[in-house]
Amino acid sequence: MADSICRTLRDGALEGELAPTLTIKDSLASPFAFHVFSHILLQLSSHVIAQKSQSQGIVIVALSRGPSSYAALLNMNGVDVASSNKWIHILDCYTDPLGWKDKTRKSANATDCSPQISIATSSFKTVKDVDKLFSVITELGRGLVGENKARFCVAIDSLSELLRHASLQSVAGLLSDLRSHDQISNIFGLLHSDLHEKRAVAVLEYMSSMVASVDPYHSADGQKGCLGDSFSQQNLTKGKFNVRSKRRNGRVRVTCEEFKVESGGISFASVSSVDGTAVAGLLPKVQFNLQLSEKERVDRSNVVLPFEHQGNGKPIQIYDGRRSLEESNSEANPISSGKKEDSAMGEIIYFRDSDDEMPDSDEDPDDDLDI
Repeated sequence: MADSICRTLRDGALEGELAPTLTIKDSLASPFAFHVFSHILLQLSSHVIAQKSQSQGIVIVALSRGPSSYAALLNMNGVDVASSNKWIHILDCYTDPLGWKDKTRKSANATDCSPQISIATSSFKTVKDVDKLFSVITELGRGLVGENKARFCVAIDSLSELLRHASLQSVAGLLSDLRSHDQISNIFGLLHSDLHEKRAVAVLEYMSSMVASVDPYHSADGQKGCLGDSFSQQNLTKGKFNVRSKRRNGRVRVTCEEFKVESGGISFASVSSVDGTAVAGLLPKVQFNLQLSEKERVDRSNVVLPFEHQGNGKPIQIYDGRRSLEESNSEANPISSGKKEDSAMGEIIYFRDSDDEMPDSDEDPDDDLDI
């Protein structure tokens, strides 16, 4: 399902529709949303480089990590950072989000000693001003793809940090403006759901066309693994990846995968192929055996069913219900003499009440009605 999310973000938005938006949720019990964020970012970067994506550039709004972290991430995964200035730009909202460091440096007449990195970076020091943030994001995106109909992608590494500095209404308005922008292909961001009220999480989920939840393993009795048991060991590197996506026809699709965090990154696998015992534990426990033994199969084949003991070796005639059995027998064995033999079989004789009554027929009397 992670691959399906990447394909949806790669294909982008149709003309006249809102850009697809992904919100990645995690919590303290399973804090691996940034691994998913990095995986999607690397996948989209490879599509942009190969020109297989609708977006031709990526703007990263860095709120929880510095630009050097993303430069190291791209470099570690084989992306040429030196040539990345043509298609990626980092808006640094992490180093000095409120401009305090800049004011302190100016008052002390100190120089800026921040390390130089080879990736394109711009500093943003007024995170509280969401309207200005939107303007800067769109301006940086147009700087990558130009003023034509080319599109770019927006990646926000921490919606939680954004909610710390701005109101929920402002953040929701920012996402709405980004989704409706005609040059934005897709948006994806990270949210620490346990840091916010349920109302805030619900609003951001409503603004998203896809919601991916990183959840921990659960024990057999439905309780989360506690510290010290075997499930807590699994929760350190594994978990469930639940995705709820809204389709264009209004339907909602819910899927589940399992993920594993390793030194080389995060990997995903279907639930059925990860652990057979885990899937077997989901089956209901019954007090009887659903399989048949060989003796039971033989006994079942020897049972004579009610329709099999008729005929006594003669051809079996099936009564169709529309003619009397005596008429059927007379057609099969015509009698030479005109005298009818007495039959021990019963017979139903039906007299119509009037000539207006329709005779019995297989045809539907209302067949000619156009309903």
